[in-house]
Amino acid sequence: MRVYFLAEKTSALFLNGIYLGMIDLFERATDMDPADRIWAEINPADGFLPIRFRFDENFLLHPPEQVRLYFDRGKLVVRTGGFIRSDCSLRVLSQGREENTLYTLCLQGKLQLNTENERGYHITDLPDALEKSSVKGFRGCLLLQSDNAFALVDRDGNLLLSSEGRVLSAEETLKAEIPFHDCMGHTAVCEWEIPFRLAACSVRSAREPTAATRALALFESALIGADCAPFLHPSLREKAGDLRAFLGDFLSVVLTDKTDEVGLVFPVRERVFEVRHFRVETEDGLISNILPA
Repeated sequence: MRVYFLAEKTSALFLNGIYLGMIDLFERATDMDPADRIWAEINPADGFLPIRFRFDENFLLHPPEQVRLYFDRGKLVVRTGGFIRSDCSLRVLSQGREENTLYTLCLQGKLQLNTENERGYHITDLPDALEKSSVKGFRGCLLLQSDNAFALVDRDGNLLLSSEGRVLSAEETLKAEIPFHDCMGHTAVCEWEIPFRLAACSVRSAREPTAATRALALFESALIGADCAPFLHPSLREKAGDLRAFLGDFLSVVLTDKTDEVGLVFPVRERVFEVRHFRVETEDGLISNILPA
């Protein structure tokens, strides 16, 4: 089996104790057989604990919490992330009080927000992007903001919202712009009300697709709920609203080595995914047909 390793932090890859090289978010591949029951270790730099597992049949069915598996036409992508810091001692980053809630933003293996009020003591795990965040009250909740991420935590320590992006305003409602990192530079401007609910959301793009990115732009637009009609030939345009239902419940879009073909990522079970390929046919520069590849 051809196995591709990805790591969200630059890491050394060891198989059965033998150093194979460094891995990051660019794929590195090797051949592995689950029957060999190989021990794998992904060892990150900069003070984080390694991720270790045995590459066998059980691993392929039930990967550990810090591993995601993507099956793609006979190859396997192993993506590791959520690394825990090797120093698990408590380090307080900031502390304060908002209304009747005492909060402490700290590192203890993971980034955490500890809150204490009349409802009790709560610990909320947070993404690393919020390590250098400010904390302020927002309509009975705590709003955390860093340069490129934000989160909203309620008085019971529930993480209501966590996202990349930037907060535009936090008054009666919370308004933020969220990037999709797609080929058209789509962003969503969303607005939430308290009690927590999404009140409004609009999607906008920063650039137009090219002939090489048209297929990718179509599927990414379907994923985020943007208008797909501009990419479609008139013979398909009336079915633009049915495209997502036709494709199924996919979670993301991945590139292939063909401009008229993409891979759609579908969930199989917890932390296990399947990549299914779709290709497009064009007429007069517009997509006239979509079919499994």
